[in-house]
Amino acid sequence: MLDSLLKAGADLAVAEAPPYVAGEWGGAGPELTRTGPYLRRLVSRTTTATGEEAARALHYARSGARTVAGLAPAFRADVLDRASGAALVHREELARLLAVELGKPVKDGLGEIDRVADTFAVCAAEARRIGGETLPVAGWERGVGNSAFTYRAPAGTALAITPFNAPANLLAHKLGASFAAGNTTLVKGPPQAPATTAAVVALLLAAGMPAQAVQLLHGGGEVGALLCAADEVAVISFTGSAATGREVARVAGAKRLVLELGGNAATIVCEDADIGQAARSCSRTGYSNSGQSCISVQRVYVHASRYEAFLDAFAAAVDDLRVGDPLDPGTDVGSMVDEAAAERVVRWSAEAAEAGARVVRGGTRDGATAAPTIVAGPPPDSAVVAREVFGALVAVLPYDDFDTVLATCNESRYGLQAGLFTHDIRRIMTAWRVLDTGGLIVGGTSNYRLDHVPFGGVKDSGFGRETPRSMIEDYTVVKTLLLRGLSIWGDVTDPGASA
Repeated sequence: MLDSLLKAGADLAVAEAPPYVAGEWGGAGPELTRTGPYLRRLVSRTTTATGEEAARALHYARSGARTVAGLAPAFRADVLDRASGAALVHREELARLLAVELGKPVKDGLGEIDRVADTFAVCAAEARRIGGETLPVAGWERGVGNSAFTYRAPAGTALAITPFNAPANLLAHKLGASFAAGNTTLVKGPPQAPATTAAVVALLLAAGMPAQAVQLLHGGGEVGALLCAADEVAVISFTGSAATGREVARVAGAKRLVLELGGNAATIVCEDADIGQAARSCSRTGYSNSGQSCISVQRVYVHASRYEAFLDAFAAAVDDLRVGDPLDPGTDVGSMVDEAAAERVVRWSAEAAEAGARVVRGGTRDGATAAPTIVAGPPPDSAVVAREVFGALVAVLPYDDFDTVLATCNESRYGLQAGLFTHDIRRIMTAWRVLDTGGLIVGGTSNYRLDHVPFGGVKDSGFGRETPRSMIEDYTVVKTLLLRGLSIWGDVTDPGASA
């Protein structure tokens, strides 16, 4: 399966990406097709999961969970290490598949596959260190004479629901950590990237992951809702919009959840910042993947004394970006996921202009390719400031007072990550303490992530942390063993009585 998917991407042929259920590739549901946003033609095809297929997958997961849990951590780690190496071997073909299905520039796709390799390697390392505790029960009188221990046991069946914007690496996080923890995993991939999702699953199977450890189902929200509600599922990891995340939580009921949701990330540029560096960084990270990232640079607040200088430098840096064919290694900005997404950038920038903002660059589209758009001075209640653009648009706004701009940033309903350009350590510590975000990037924009560092948000940006170590905690349960009358501790409570 992996070879056929990669070959289809290399040949620009239609990639057949069937579901993988109960150890077999293939499905009988309605056809689900994907039109490449840049090529504007059919690029991949799969089938939507039927109710019978979902039921079969859930039954197979329940029966296979104990088998996967019985695999030694060393075995699970070895599989993940081999998958890491295989991702690097096939990085160019996988990046090409991303470009064809999603319009993601090859240079961005190569970066994503490098992160897939890193993520699998980190998951392997974390699998090797899963353990437990020896509890200090003898520190209290009622515990004297006893011993107690814990270990982290697999939760059982995990459900991973992945988005289109980084379908390979976010699947690597969810599936890699779940397998490292000893679970079986149901994957509900994004309809926009069936071939990329199937390729990652096939890569893991080729690396030695047992069939009982993973199944792949395709489809839209109805398939996801069916799986979320299933009693067989113990834990759900979802990445997507805040609205869909709320629906996942409602349907799931009393299940363990990790929700990584939306954002409209802010970056602050202080008066002591290197304006040229900040402008170049904002241009690179504001339009990479056409801004389709929950931590993409959306709002840039610049001290009023440097505002015009920043705007000039930023516009010049954006002018240097190459927009076009995502398969061209020199392209910086490719297509958005579809024409409706690109039209959102055009519409929201026009609405901001009607409300008094300046559209300094962009505000146009060619099909699904939105021109990198700069909106200067939009009102605080405009969509480009208050809502999540998730597109090739950056709003630039002036500020006068640092404490006030921190409060302005916190007015957002989101709180995923923020960026800060300053050399003032007091401002850094103040921002870290005051900003209602899960992370703060100093010396860079909001759009920076290391896959082995905790990542996640607050407010409508979700809860839980997506890094292998944190996710393994979510994917496991603590089991306690208490031995009465057997103590590894001293059990004398009155030395005088024994004398």
